Amino acid sequence: MENCRYTIAIMPRKSTSSAETETFGQRLARLRKERGWTQVELAERVGIIQSLISDYERDRLRMNPDMIVRFAAALEVTTDGLLQPEGSKPPLRRSPSLRVLRRLEKIEKLPPHQQSTLLKTIDTFLRGATGTR
Repeated sequence: MENCRYTIAIMPRKSTSSAETETFGQRLARLRKERGWTQVELAERVGIIQSLISDYERDRLRMNPDMIVRFAAALEVTTDGLLQPEGSKPPLRRSPSLRVLRRLEKIEKLPPHQQSTLLKTIDTFLRGATGTR
């Protein structure tokens, strides 16, 4: 058991006074569920067995650095995103839609004076739209 890759130390329990604080296991389960994956699917992506996923999610196992990197890669998040509570990370910027990007490409192909006129029109529209709220 001493040569086991997984740290089998029991994680200290959070006090009930900080119920709003997400534990690592809860965060791991949330990230997995946001992707619509089962524990078995995540285990296959990480290269471990499902029962270990369950133990991590129940905060029964402590993550070692290698496993943190493997989980972050499998979940397509940064290690900070995996380790930090949800409220402590900066909000993600939403990417423009494909429709908007296609229009921007067309706008960039216009002559400069037409681009300027179109951008002024858009700016005027946006000022009116945000001014009414």
